[in-house]
Order: sequence, then C-alpha cells, then structure tokens
Amino acid sequence: MSVARSIDPDQIGFDPARLARIDEHFGRYVDDGRLAGWQVLVTRRGEIAHSSTYGLRDVEAGSPVEADTLWRIYSMTKPVTSVAAMILWEEGRFELTDEISRWLPEFADLRVYSKGSALEPYTVPAVEPIRVWHLLTHTAGLTYGFMQTSVVDTIYRAAGYDLYPPADVDLATACQAFGELPLLFQPGTAWGYSVATDVLGRLVEVVSGQSLDAFFADRIFRPLGMTDTHWWAEGDAAERLAALYAPDPRTGRAFRYDTLGALAYEKPLLLSGGGGLISSAADYHRFTQMLLRGGALDGVRLLGPRTVRFMTRNHLPGGQDLETLSTGGFAETTLDGIGFGLGFAVVDDPVPSRVPSSPGEYYWGGVASTAFWVDPAEEVTALFFTQLMPSSTYPIRPQLRQLVYSALVD
Repeated sequence: MSVARSIDPDQIGFDPARLARIDEHFGRYVDDGRLAGWQVLVTRRGEIAHSSTYGLRDVEAGSPVEADTLWRIYSMTKPVTSVAAMILWEEGRFELTDEISRWLPEFADLRVYSKGSALEPYTVPAVEPIRVWHLLTHTAGLTYGFMQTSVVDTIYRAAGYDLYPPADVDLATACQAFGELPLLFQPGTAWGYSVATDVLGRLVEVVSGQSLDAFFADRIFRPLGMTDTHWWAEGDAAERLAALYAPDPRTGRAFRYDTLGALAYEKPLLLSGGGGLISSAADYHRFTQMLLRGGALDGVRLLGPRTVRFMTRNHLPGGQDLETLSTGGFAETTLDGIGFGLGFAVVDDPVPSRVPSSPGEYYWGGVASTAFWVDPAEEVTALFFTQLMPSSTYPIRPQLRQLVYSALVD
C-alpha cells in the first residue's frame, strides 16, 4: 500500500518549499541524536501532499526508516477502540447513557477516593454509575498507575497496574481489578486520562460476543484494508518494527529501551484497547481518511457521517475544556481550548493553546511520540511516527502543526 506523494502540493493549497521545512526541522532531531528516525504524512482532500522518512528505525542494526516501517502506536489505539464501540452503538446494541454494569457487573457498587493514604484510603459511594459515554470521554473516574499524580494512581501501581498490567492478566481479569479499585472522582465530574478505553474494549467484547482482536479484524481492519496493523510483531512484521528509544537524562540522546520494546514481539495476553496496537503509516492513513470522509473509504462504510460528527464534538460537561476539568499530570496534549469527544481530543478554540489549528480539528497521540490529527475544515490529515518514550520529551506535536499550517497558503 503506497504512501507516496500523490499530487503536486501547490494543486491543493500547499507551498512545496514550506512543506520541505518539516523534513529540515525534524531532520535536526535525528542529526543531533534526539530521535532515531521518523516518518511523516500530510494529506489534503484525500491526496498525499507530503510523505517522507528520515533516520533509522533501528540505530544499532543500521536499518533505515522505510515507507512500510511498523510503529508501536500505543494510545493511537484508543480511537480505533472508540470506532469499534460506535459501530455497535449504531446497531442499537447499547445507548451512550447505559450503565456499563449492565454488561460488566464488576463496575456496580463503586467507591470513590475521598482522603487518606494509599495504604489506608477513605472512600465514599459513587453517586453516579459509570456510563458508556464516561468511558469514551475519560470522565469515568478511572486512572492510570503510571500517571503518578494521585493516591489512586499509587493504589493502581500497588495492584500491579503501571504502564503495563501484570504478565498473567487478561482483559477480563484486569477489568475485574479496576472495578474493585477506588475511583479518582465521581463519574462525569472531571476528566482523567485512564484505563477507560481498555474497559471500553472489554465492553466491545461482551456486547459483540467476539474477542477484541477478532472484532477489530472483522469490522475495521479487513474492511479498510489495514493489513499491517497487529497486536504484536512476528516474522516479516518483526523485521520492519522500529526499535523503541528513550532520552538519556544526561545527554538527551536517544538510547534503546528494550525493557518495554521487546514486549511488542510477544503475543499479549491482555488485548489493550487503550494502547496495544502496532501499525504502519499506510494503515493509519486509511483509518484517518475514513474519519475525514465521514466514516467511509473506498466504498466501505464503517460509521455514518453524522455519527463521526457527533463523536468529534466536545462532550465534556457544560462544554468545558480539558484545562478546567483535567485532574492534572497529563502532558500528552495542550489543554487550553481543547475539549474531548467520543475518543478524540477536539479543538474548540485554537487561540488559548497558541498552536495553529482549526476549530473542530480532532486528534490524539501515543506515548512513544506518535501523533495524528484530522482537520475537517481544511480537509487536512497529518501523521507523525517515531519511537521515543515519553511523548512529553520534546514539543513535536505543536511544532508539526506550526510547520503544516504555515505551509497551507491558499
């Protein structure tokens, strides 16, 4: 599947010389050792205006980034899981206001952290059940152990749920554990980045009667022709998978992070709808084009256009932004002027963030510094892939927006 440029950029409003600044800017990240290598893809009106690679997918082996390199996309899995859930919603299998305990009884009778230590927490009953829309918007009161910003995060880590779950735990067992742990806040009252999308993946399994990998394959990957998106890498895929890196705290140069990187070569016991996929630029390009075109691509429709528009509006209570509702400690995205829809961050107003974009743009990224956005107003999509953890190390995402939008001159 080609990701080659398909049109002269100036035919769709881009200045080619300005687009070239993308490669020049991010090339410096590789030349000075901050990144091993990267891949970028920019489209407008369904045409690829800019496609480039630079550097190495594996520094130690000397293997270059190529058009078909595979990347751990981590939390860019979340929009895929959200689309899966909304496919079932369109079939009338549930309502967004339904209590998830209808299918996942472990989430009945929830308790909410009030005060105290991780060893002796004081909790109160939840006054609102977790509903499906809470999972999609990260307003359920769940959290991530690796956030390390609250007592509840500490409780998650003590239970074995840090960046990765315990090795012997599957998705159903993890959800049982999450249901027993205290919530960070009353459902629907705040925004907290969390395992909510993993729980949503479990909901997809129970409602559909299929495992999450089977549902993704049958209802998303095969219909869209996403042949390079997997839960782990083996054979040819293992050869094409980029190595994972982290910044050296002394020099800032990328060093190999095999402790976590090696996990991508093993079949996972827990299918993480929140962060488990490996993909290619070509595959995720098809996914974003499906979204940009209102849920359909090449004659295949996954979602109705009104559903996609509904998903990509701000669903936070009172139309508030993430800066107002966030529980803190989140460095994946700018929060001012940013709402959250059903699986995506949504730009309400680009001015407070001081980053160019369009109202109605939606996006997300992964912890290894991958990122995408879809801008319906300008009919633009952008994808950036590299493998550096954590994603907060460098301001790659706002810089990419600067470079892309300043190249748009029509």
